[in-house]
Amino acid sequence: MESKLVIYNTLTRQKERFEPISAPHVGMYVCGPTVYGDPHLGHARPAITFDLVFRYLKHLGYKVRYVRNITDVGHLEHDADEGEDKIAKKARLEQLEPMEIAQYYTNRYHQAMDALNVLPPSIEPHATGHIIEQQQLVQQILDNGFAYESNGSIYFDIEAYNKKYKYGILSGRSLENIKDESRELAGVGEKHNQADFALWKKAQPEHIMRWPSPWSDGFPGWHCECTAMGRKYLGETFDIHGGGMDLVFPHHECEIAQATASMGHPAVKYWMHNNMLTINGQKMGKSYNNFITLEQFFTGNHPLLEKAYTAMTIRFFVLSAHYRGTVDFSNEALQAAEKGLQKLLQGISDLDRVQASDKCDAETEKIVKALRQKCYDAMNDDFATPQVISHLFEACTVVNKLVDHKATICADCLKELTETMRLFAFDILGLREEKGDSSDAREEAFGKVVDMVLDLRAKAKADKDWATSDKIRDELAAAGFEVKDTKDGVTWRLNK
Repeated sequence: MESKLVIYNTLTRQKERFEPISAPHVGMYVCGPTVYGDPHLGHARPAITFDLVFRYLKHLGYKVRYVRNITDVGHLEHDADEGEDKIAKKARLEQLEPMEIAQYYTNRYHQAMDALNVLPPSIEPHATGHIIEQQQLVQQILDNGFAYESNGSIYFDIEAYNKKYKYGILSGRSLENIKDESRELAGVGEKHNQADFALWKKAQPEHIMRWPSPWSDGFPGWHCECTAMGRKYLGETFDIHGGGMDLVFPHHECEIAQATASMGHPAVKYWMHNNMLTINGQKMGKSYNNFITLEQFFTGNHPLLEKAYTAMTIRFFVLSAHYRGTVDFSNEALQAAEKGLQKLLQGISDLDRVQASDKCDAETEKIVKALRQKCYDAMNDDFATPQVISHLFEACTVVNKLVDHKATICADCLKELTETMRLFAFDILGLREEKGDSSDAREEAFGKVVDMVLDLRAKAKADKDWATSDKIRDELAAAGFEVKDTKDGVTWRLNK
C-alpha cells in the first residue's frame, strides 16, 4: 500500500516517507514506565504521542503490533549500572515484595492511561518475565566478541564495538566525547572503559531481585530488556521504536549497539522521540523532584495547581503542541487547553442542532469540502496535531454560524462535516466527552433548572411581559449564560 505519511527519523535527523518493512504489517515498540511510583505528566506525553501514532496507522489500514514494555527490574539509582534497584528500594522501605510494588504501580499506570483514553498496546511485556531472553542476548554479544565478564558481571565493550561499527549514531556523540563525559563511578574498576555499560550485574548479598545465570546470581542491565523483548515480539527488524527524547542517550544508543552486536545489523528502521514536558524550563521527572502526578492533576491537590484538570484537558494540552516540540507546564497553558477542548467539543455537539438546507452558501461549502484533506495533510506531515486542531477550530466557527443561521449547509455537506470532525477529534486525536456518574447527575439537574427558567421567560414573552422577559435574560447573561432566540427556539450555553 502506498503511504503518504512522512515521519521524522531521529536516526537520520530528517523527515522520511513511512515505508513499512512488511506492509501492511507494522511493528512498533515504545519504552513504557518504570513502575515504582505514581504516573506523572512526563509519562502522559509519550503515552499520548504513540497512542496517536497507533491510532493513525490503524486508521490508514495498517495491521499494527504495538509493544509497550513495563520496566520492573534493573532500573538503578545513581546511574544505569550502579546503585539500588528503585523497585527493590521501595519494597524494602514499605516491607513489601518487589512484585507487589511493581503490580500496584502498574495498576495505577493503567488507570491513568484509561482516563487519558490511551488504547492498550497489543503486547505489554514485563522485564522480569523475559530474563531468559535477556540472558540469551547477553550470551550472543559475548560470543560475538563485544562483551566481557568481570567479577560475575558482564559489560558491553564499546571500544571493540566501535572498531567494527560506530557507537553514537543516534545521539551524534563520538566515543571520545562519551569517555570524557563519563563520571567516576563506584565499581568502575570492573570495567575496561568508563563508557562500557552493564549487560548483566552480579547481585550483592543485600540485593533482593536476582536470577541464576551462567555468570552469577544477578539481574539484567537496564538496556537489555527492550532489545530482547522487541526482537522476541517484532522480529530481528521492525519499523518504529519510540520513547521520550531523554532516552536517546544512553538507553536507545545502547539498544542499537546491543542489537547490532548480537545480530550483525540494526533492528529498527525509524526512531521516533517525543520532546520533554518541562516546568520552569526543567525536565519534569521523579529524579528532579518537580513532578506532578496525574492523580494530582485530576484532583487539583498540588501547590503548583490552581485547580483540578480533567484527563481530556491533559490530553488536549499534550496534542496542542507538536510531539517534537517542548511544552512548558503552567496553569495558564492548561486553562487555555481547557477552553480549547470545550470549544471543540461544543462545536461537535452543536452539529446535532444544525438544520440542513437545500444548498450551502459558498464559504461554508468551500471550508467543509477542504476540511478532511487538510486534516489528513497535517497528520501525514509527521503527525502535526496543532494544525489538525486549528482546522477543527475553523470548522467550529462554521458550526457557530450555522447554529446562528448566519450560514447554510446542504445535507451532504452537513454529513461530511459531522463525520470529519468526529473522525479526527475522537477516533484519531482520541478525545472524548468526560462525564462521571456524579457530574452527569449534576449536569442533568443543572440543565433542567436552566430550562425551567427559560420556560418562565417564554411564558413572560407570550404574556407580553417584556420587563420580566428582559430581566431573566439579563440576569442569565450576568451569570455567564449566553441565551439566543432563533427561529427554531431558544438555545443556551454556559460561557466558562
